[in-house]
Amino acid sequence: MDYMIERLKAMKVRLADIDNILMQGTSDIKTMTKLSKERATLEEPVDMYNKLLRMEQDQSDAFEMMKDSDPEIKEMGKTEFDSLSKQIEKLREDLKIALLPKDENDDKNIIMEIRGAAGGDEANIFAGDLYRMYSHYADHMGWKIEVLDSLPTPLGGYSLISVRIKGKMVYSKLKFESGAHRVQRVPVTEANGRIQTSTATVLVMPEIEHVDITINPADLQIDTYHSSGAGGQNVNKTESAVRITHIPSGIVVSCQVERDQLANKETCMEMLKTKLQAMHDAEIEAKVGGERRLKVGTGERNERIRTYNYPQNRVTDHRIGYTSLNLPKIMDGDLDEMLVALNEANQKDLLEEQTKALQAQENLA
Repeated sequence: MDYMIERLKAMKVRLADIDNILMQGTSDIKTMTKLSKERATLEEPVDMYNKLLRMEQDQSDAFEMMKDSDPEIKEMGKTEFDSLSKQIEKLREDLKIALLPKDENDDKNIIMEIRGAAGGDEANIFAGDLYRMYSHYADHMGWKIEVLDSLPTPLGGYSLISVRIKGKMVYSKLKFESGAHRVQRVPVTEANGRIQTSTATVLVMPEIEHVDITINPADLQIDTYHSSGAGGQNVNKTESAVRITHIPSGIVVSCQVERDQLANKETCMEMLKTKLQAMHDAEIEAKVGGERRLKVGTGERNERIRTYNYPQNRVTDHRIGYTSLNLPKIMDGDLDEMLVALNEANQKDLLEEQTKALQAQENLA
């Protein structure tokens, strides 16, 4: 039994059911939204399945032509049959990818935190370089980037910078950036020209909207302080910046982007809920077998997902063995090729898991 085809048949029936419900309409906005999202996940694979059915019918017709007594028609049938066989084989492979489990967070905006880790001043400078790299990429994608909090350092970097990035499918593009990023270069602080290895950590979290997380006010320590970033006359004159510590988890969030203390507090609460949800999701994933991508870790030099080697003009992602020999291009935000490679590697892992699951089903049948 072809379980992929059986699944596609069921999806086709479900899509028709959803279309009937949406056509009739309902006053329940939540239900409409939920059905519309489900429909969006079904439409592409069902369209591909319908195309597959048409191609298989055309192939069957071509096979009949191959039985014709007329040599010319017979040859035409064979040519058509062979061509359709290749197209059907490719379409079936594409369908396998289309049927992979969808990450429900892919279309969400993100909160990204970049911190200088091991390496002192140079690590903070590199954190600033990473922030500019992602900012350039966001501009390239037409996304909006908003600084929520920052702790700049005298030499131009950041010990911490937290940003919100809004746009189309942001999380789907940047979700594999979480981890320790290592840089090897001669720091501006090095007088003897020696190459130093430093790290900065990146954490990418899908922004959670209207999440059902209850936070006990008694578990919060809320501090206010003077803003240290841009803000004109407001800087260092009013305590508009807010820092919230969630005592049970130890999570600390802060925001100074707004001039109004209440607005910064609301943003902090959104960030806290996002972090609590990310912590909850990570715990569940660990219980069911762990994650495919690395977490941030401690930021030690040997915990890295990627190395930026300036003397060799090389960037290497160690998880998938991807290497680019044009480091300036990468640092200028040209990340498309590397991000596509990461996504394809993830799809390959998922396909292997899906193939094993289907084989197990067939063995039980």
